[in-house]
Order: sequence, then C-alpha cells, then structure tokens
Amino acid sequence: MRINLGRVVNDIEQLARFNATPGDGLTRLSFTKEDKEAREYIKKEMKKIGLEIYEDGYSNLFGRREGKNSNAQVIMLGSHYDSVINGGKLDGVLGVVAAIEIMRVLDENNIENFYPIEMVAMNDEEGVRFGTGVSNSRAMAGLMKEEELDRAKDKRGVSLRQAMIEFGLTPNLEDAKRDENSIKSFIELHIEQGSVLQNNNKDIGLVETIVGLDRYDIKFKGKAGHAGTTPMNNRKDALVAASKFIISIEKIAKNIGESTVATVGELKLSPNASNVIPGFVEISVDIRSTKEESINNVYNDFKSEIEKIKKELDIDIEVIKTLYTPPVDLSEENIKLMENISEKLGYKYLKMNSGAGHDAMNMAHITPTSLIFVPSENGLSHHPDEFTKPKDFEKGIELMLNTIVELAMRDDNE
Repeated sequence: MRINLGRVVNDIEQLARFNATPGDGLTRLSFTKEDKEAREYIKKEMKKIGLEIYEDGYSNLFGRREGKNSNAQVIMLGSHYDSVINGGKLDGVLGVVAAIEIMRVLDENNIENFYPIEMVAMNDEEGVRFGTGVSNSRAMAGLMKEEELDRAKDKRGVSLRQAMIEFGLTPNLEDAKRDENSIKSFIELHIEQGSVLQNNNKDIGLVETIVGLDRYDIKFKGKAGHAGTTPMNNRKDALVAASKFIISIEKIAKNIGESTVATVGELKLSPNASNVIPGFVEISVDIRSTKEESINNVYNDFKSEIEKIKKELDIDIEVIKTLYTPPVDLSEENIKLMENISEKLGYKYLKMNSGAGHDAMNMAHITPTSLIFVPSENGLSHHPDEFTKPKDFEKGIELMLNTIVELAMRDDNE
C-alpha cells in the first residue's frame, strides 16, 4: 500500500494556481477569492473519493471516511491551505494534499477502518489578513472568543465576522468547538521551515514540543510637528519611542536565552512624511519560547521598558494582546509509534522541537496530537523559493499513512 507521488505533486501545483500574486510567490489570504477557489478544488477531490463533506462554524472544511463504529472517536489529519504574502506553495498545503492522498489510498485499497477518519483543511492559520493566527484550530479547541470576530480587522477595516459572512459563512464558534472526547488523535504533516533535518541528514522530524506564541500590537502616541521648526528638546516623537523599544526587546530576548525569540515584524507610521515628526507608530511584537516562564519574563521586562520610555519621552503607549497560545508537548505514545514505523520503513528520524506555531499546538489541548516534519531545502520558508524534494515529502506522507492505518484499524476496547 503506497501513495501516488505524482498525484500529490499535481495537487500542489493545482492549488498554487489560486494565487493573488502570480509570478511573485504565493499569496492566498483567508476569506478571499483565492481561498474560495482553493476550497472548491479540495472539495472536488474529496467528492471523487466519496468522502462525506461538511463545514463548521469557523470555515473548517472536513471530509469524513466512515468507520465500522460510526460513533467511535475520530482519527483526524490535515493542515492549512492559506499562505503568507509572497510565500511558497508547500507551507500548510503539503499537509492538506497529504491528507487527500491518504484518503485516496485507503479508498483504493478498500481499507476497513474501525475508527472514522476525517481530514480537515483550514484556511486561517497564518493570520496575515486579520493579524491573529492558528484561528481554525483555536476555534475547534474552544480557545477563540466571540469578541475577536469583531475586533480583528484587515487593512481595509473589514472585520473577521464581516469577511466570513461575505464569504458565505455564518460565524458560529460554538458549532466549531469540538468535544474533547470526539477526537482520538490529530496528526499534521508540515515542512520543517528550518534546516535542522537537512543539516543532520534526517528524513523525518518527530516534534516533541511546539513553542508558545505571545503577540501584541503596541501603539506609540506622540505629537506630530514641523521637522524644521520644532526644537529637539520639545518633541514627542513616536518613532523615536518605538525605536528605543525595538532595540530593547531584542536585548531582553537575548538575555533570557533558552531559545526565546522576540520579533517586531510590522510598523505603521503616521503622518509618514519626510518633513513631519511622527505622531503615531504602531508595531507588532511576536514572542516565542518552549518555556511559558520565559514568555512571561519577556512580557514583564518589556512592560518595565515601556514605562521608562513613557517617562523619558512623555508620550502615551498602549499595549494590546492579540494572541496567546502556551507551549505544548505532543503525544509521547504517538511518537513511539512513529519511531517504530520509521524504523520499519528505513527512515532516519530526529526527535525535535518546533520554533514555528502550527494548528497542532491548539489541537493538543483537546486530543493526543502529532506533528511530522519533512526537510526544507536550506531551511527556507515563507518565501517564493521554498522547496522540499518530492522524494523527501513522500517519506513523510508514507509515515503518516502507516500511522493512520495503525491508529484507525484497531479497536482499543477489545
């Protein structure tokens, strides 16, 4: 029982056609025309296999293969198909097409699974459009609050709720929430987005821990003024304040260490003119660590730094938390199972941590969860040149297929 690599490559290429920036990487943001086009392709492939197709109240798209016991817990596999701006065509998508291909193989081989198997395609993991992230899985895990649907807005001021309605969905977080006892296991396949596997000459990464994410928007409110007539000692320069903070948070993360990182990735400036003192600046802050204590320490230290900047420059600074997911440990039992399968298949594997956030991090709150990595060439991701050799991701899909079969075939109550 083997996958058909040609079909997988074709799925990846077909989905790459649904792109807002042709010739400049892949851009497919949530609840857009490109999202809908990709979604229809996925639905079409699900229908060919005879899967039962349904959607929940946050746009998660499911394809269900019934089991001998239709009331039993579900084995779930899948990932996301949205992208960053000018990204690559494998990030997330590989996990979705892997799920489609595994469902094809099960159908072609007339496999009789005891547990129902569901694949899921998620459309709002990157969070680029609304500044949030891993939203589908947060909704499934009951970690999203109703107010976020109205608070989160894109650059045109369209709220997440409005975008979903325009997309043809009726937002319903209660409907999207999955009962903790409804899923037996969740498995996600993803490109590594780093160079650990390549540098260590390994085929497979078995993720033990996923970092926690702590994100903020910080608004610096100074006073605009004429660049030529306002004395230096009489300015409230919001950009100077933001610059001091950016430099300080880099030092804070370095001092804490333990693989803790902090990034300022967005900056909005107003009035944004060469001859006007900046009166307003808004930045994003992204903090990650495998230790919750380290994340809290970064936050406490940067809050102290903000108080110093406020007093020194006499400006207002507002801190808004936009996302928090704690570090999570993944299923040890599943890792042991995948180690055994990898050895039987002759795959070289490495147990490792993930520095990137994934939907698996939220699913781990409600079910035993696994995350499988395959190598990324030169560690490149979120870039048009993102690439993984087909023979490399074939091994990841084969491992996932064998793991799904092992989990879904046996009745644990016998």
